[in-house]
Amino acid sequence: MKTHLLIGRTLAFAEDPFRAPPEAAARISERGAVLIREGRIAELGEADDLRRAHPDVPVTDHGAALITAGFVDAHMHYPQTGIVASWGKRLIDWLNTYTFPEEARFADPAHAARQAALTLDLALAHGTTTLASFCTIHPGSVDAIFAAAHARGMAVMAGKTCMDRDTAPESLRDTAQSAHDDSAALIARWHGRDRAVYAISPRFSPTSTPDQLEALGALWAAHPDCLMQTHLSEQVDEVAWVRGLYPQARDYLDTYEAHGLLGARAVFGHAIHLTPREEARLSEVGAGVAHCPTSNAFIGSGLFDLAGFAQTGMRVGLATDTGGGSSFSMLRTMAAAYEIAQLRGHAIHPSQLIWLATEGAARTLHQEGEIGSLSVGAMADLVVLDLASTPAIAQRAERAGDIWEALFPTIMMGDDRAVAQVYVAGRARPGRGERNGDQQSDERIVT
Repeated sequence: MKTHLLIGRTLAFAEDPFRAPPEAAARISERGAVLIREGRIAELGEADDLRRAHPDVPVTDHGAALITAGFVDAHMHYPQTGIVASWGKRLIDWLNTYTFPEEARFADPAHAARQAALTLDLALAHGTTTLASFCTIHPGSVDAIFAAAHARGMAVMAGKTCMDRDTAPESLRDTAQSAHDDSAALIARWHGRDRAVYAISPRFSPTSTPDQLEALGALWAAHPDCLMQTHLSEQVDEVAWVRGLYPQARDYLDTYEAHGLLGARAVFGHAIHLTPREEARLSEVGAGVAHCPTSNAFIGSGLFDLAGFAQTGMRVGLATDTGGGSSFSMLRTMAAAYEIAQLRGHAIHPSQLIWLATEGAARTLHQEGEIGSLSVGAMADLVVLDLASTPAIAQRAERAGDIWEALFPTIMMGDDRAVAQVYVAGRARPGRGERNGDQQSDERIVT
């Protein structure tokens, strides 16, 4: 259907709920509607009004379910899907024990294609319509994720992971020149094609030489509309490791800044253990930070200062960091963000949690107004949430006094069972209870 109308509860944002009263920043309709035309949101309003205005348009009525923007995962590693929830290691041991052996398998294009398809299907099943992913050093791993995204109509940000230092295994090392040349060829092949956005991707300073960082900085300068994604200050022992490898640097961030890898379109994963100078520079240049709470808890990295970053106006988005993170669910990731903020003395409002997983993450990826937004003109990437998906959630939601009390149990206890339907560029993806395209979901189609 090129034009159709969705009806249900709707949740959109008029303002950043970290910069305005959280409840006032959101726009809620108990019986709202979204008119989709040619894959984009054409109109928002009350269901009765839009039905009268468009009497001949097909209607999908989602009843009491909540329609909002599809979730945006601002930082993950699709090659680590096969090792998610691996037991018991700190970051550096985890990389050597699990990550690097798994990533070596991506020299096989068929394996890369299978894992790319699996990862995107898992993301969609959990309501995630866009993700930003690291690949491996193999150019074929980049081709695989963008091809899988193209087949599904998804917006994906991704890039070849670059590592040329002997801190990475020989089978996963490239060179400064090959990192530049491979990435340049991939940019030419994919960046801007359909919904693909290329992200220049040094893994992190400990696995790149200064020469490689310099080459990638030059590449970014030549393609400034690309993103640049990497890792920053995830663990205390990692920060000490960087200090030993780059003794001339002022701090961890300076290892990127000195080589042209700091700017507004940079996205830094984790950013937990920062110095005041690093915080000030990130804010000054408008760089983005991906908050990865399930990963930070699972690997024991530390407590991200979400409230502090948000109050500065920094671009902060939520991310699973799978497979370091232990869940593909952005609902579980929101719950972990809430729990970590509680440990730092802040109770994050449900409005703020949803915003971080949608508009906040889109803003971090410089895709605001295009994805992660229930607003006119945005792509119709949407998730429909059942706020009574399990008996435990349903009995709690029945007592809710308002939409936030109804939504919060799904944030804290929800999983893929709460995802009643997902729309990508206006097209319904197979939803809960559907197999091989057979329609079995709870929604009602009205003509």
